Amino acid sequence: MVLELWVATQSCTNRKHTALGGTGVESQSGGCGAAYDTGQDPITEGSSVMSLEGTMMPLNDERPASTSSGEDQSSDVETSSERCDSMTSASDLDCSRESFTSDCSSKHCTPSSSPPKTLTLDEVMESARDLSNLSFAHEIIMNRNFHLEPDSLPQDSLWKVVRDNVHKAFWDILESELNDDPPEYGQAIRLLEEIREILLSFLNPGANRMRTQIMEVLDMDLIRQQADNDAVDIQGLASYIVTTMGKMCAPARDEEIKKLRENTDNIAALFREIFRVLDLMKTDMVNFTIDNLRPVLQRQSVEYERAKFQSILDKTPSALEHTTSWIKSALEELQSVMPTEQTKDQGKGQRAMPGPFQVLNASFLSILTWDYNKRALPETWMTDEMRLREIQWQLQRCQAVNEVLLIVYSTVGGPIQGLPTLSDRLKRMTSVLLDGMHSPDFNLEEALEGVSAQICCELNKSLTERSYPALTPELQATLRGQICSITQKDNPIRTLVEDRAQQYFMMLICDPKPQAKLEQVPAGLTAIKPELALMGAKFISLVNYNKTIYGPFYADIIRKLMFISSSPPAANPPQDTAQHSITSN
Repeated sequence: MVLELWVATQSCTNRKHTALGGTGVESQSGGCGAAYDTGQDPITEGSSVMSLEGTMMPLNDERPASTSSGEDQSSDVETSSERCDSMTSASDLDCSRESFTSDCSSKHCTPSSSPPKTLTLDEVMESARDLSNLSFAHEIIMNRNFHLEPDSLPQDSLWKVVRDNVHKAFWDILESELNDDPPEYGQAIRLLEEIREILLSFLNPGANRMRTQIMEVLDMDLIRQQADNDAVDIQGLASYIVTTMGKMCAPARDEEIKKLRENTDNIAALFREIFRVLDLMKTDMVNFTIDNLRPVLQRQSVEYERAKFQSILDKTPSALEHTTSWIKSALEELQSVMPTEQTKDQGKGQRAMPGPFQVLNASFLSILTWDYNKRALPETWMTDEMRLREIQWQLQRCQAVNEVLLIVYSTVGGPIQGLPTLSDRLKRMTSVLLDGMHSPDFNLEEALEGVSAQICCELNKSLTERSYPALTPELQATLRGQICSITQKDNPIRTLVEDRAQQYFMMLICDPKPQAKLEQVPAGLTAIKPELALMGAKFISLVNYNKTIYGPFYADIIRKLMFISSSPPAANPPQDTAQHSITSN
């Protein structure tokens, strides 16, 4: 499959910049920048053009099986304000319903729907490719550390054992053929031909001199003629290949090239190592391409992702089913708590209607507590599922830590007040013991028992050091019981902490400048203030970027749910002023 993204790459003539520009394999680009619609072509004028094939790999239609997407917490905080400004404000809640029912239309980037139809296999496959491209591009944009890693299998896995045995048999056969008298070069020539193609794939389009040299030295017709006359200098060819690889590789591979130069005894083993290092160089090349692609995608990100999703929606009209259900649930929940209004004509009570932005903000907030086991994530959030899960896991652990600390300080009281060192020690200890509490096989009750025991030990140690009496057995039992009781959903401490955490995130979602409010945590959450600020920056960054891309789709869904639910949907729903407000307010 071909990823419809292109990257402008500079023609590098320096030895260390031929493949990687001297950057090594780690991503050097910054985090997700501002997602602006520049309208410019992503191909830089006068530059070489490289396409990504396979899903990502531009080399011989191969791709590594594993990916790595390390998270840089500090970079998310620094770049969150650059992606897009917050698009909500308190006045949004009073926005006019007329804007959602207006008939003014525009075809540009308007979410459209069509009558149900039977999808062909080709259409399904094309939609799958679009979704794969969308997910890949989104990951490059959002994760500055996204890169590929060489394929690695678990040491004790059956697949690794099978693969290693098959590879060993292959190289043993090659060694046997080369040791024959006279040597059999058929398999070696095929390997040389494959190596030549890999080396050529590393070259920039303008590297004609190097290309010509490789074609001349690794001339397959000439090598076959030499093989027929038993005149092949296989050792000399291998030496040339290693030298050429040294000119193309990244500095990080210099040590590998040095080892290849020293491995001259067994020609079969040398070829095996050459292919291993070539696989590493392929990965380096793809990571270098990703680094160059990132700034191009950041300039075109909103238009690209919105267009890709529209393409998916055109082929699969039901692609917003879960998104509609998500927003509808938020609307119904808001309606259930809205006050009743009296109508002038009939005098009957009628529930007030929440504002469109109030519905959208409530929808975003519900993502924080999403139950992935019971409901499918909205389609517009699928590319951020892992980031959302990590924020949810961190929030759950931080809330539990905060609940434990509140119980400890309210139970013990004065003797441990005003001791930041003790507080930090209790916080770190509790956080470590509750690490992984999101896992299905994690026994929270057992972990809280351990937390209680450790806290009692730490408190007794601190109290005795300051000439206070140790905790009595009765007080320790009370403390243990209260800490273990936070597993109950109706526990008042748990309810208080969760409600205030929700208030904090809703404040960030609704504020037009959330970065200024990150440190303003509600009372009772001071113990986890740094962690909340970090999670808040990450979450609001995801929300604002998501809102910028999918705002027109959200506006159309809310308009149908709130104002024209009784009328049949239009074939081409209008992109009204409300849609523009959601994405650019």
